[in-house]
Amino acid sequence: MTAQAQGAQSGGRSPYAIYVEHLRAGRLAYQYSRGADKAVFFPRVLCPYTGDDCLEWRVSSGLGTVYSTSVVHPRKGEPYNVALIDCDEGFRLMSRVEDLPASDVAIGLRVRLRVHAPDTEDDDPYPVFIPAE
Repeated sequence: MTAQAQGAQSGGRSPYAIYVEHLRAGRLAYQYSRGADKAVFFPRVLCPYTGDDCLEWRVSSGLGTVYSTSVVHPRKGEPYNVALIDCDEGFRLMSRVEDLPASDVAIGLRVRLRVHAPDTEDDDPYPVFIPAE
């Protein structure tokens, strides 16, 4: 499928716009490359593995595992973590884990998606995670 055909299929919306639309609905969407047989994240126009423009949209279960985590100690405010999350569908994203102290986030922790609502109407929602239990 050409980029023009893909744009027509997606209503002319950018991959990022489609991704944000899914987040607004409480879903974590990602792209999948049939040619590479791999998940693709962050959304893009061309497959990073094959260069093809035939990426399809899929919706994640929202479950994953903490791959890596660091605690950030800001000058003001509470410490927070920055974590790499391996989603069960085979892609990794940078996020954070909420609902427990930053120092308690551990490698191997099972997590599930929570979409963080934007602070203002001009901001976009973004994915964060909470413990899966």
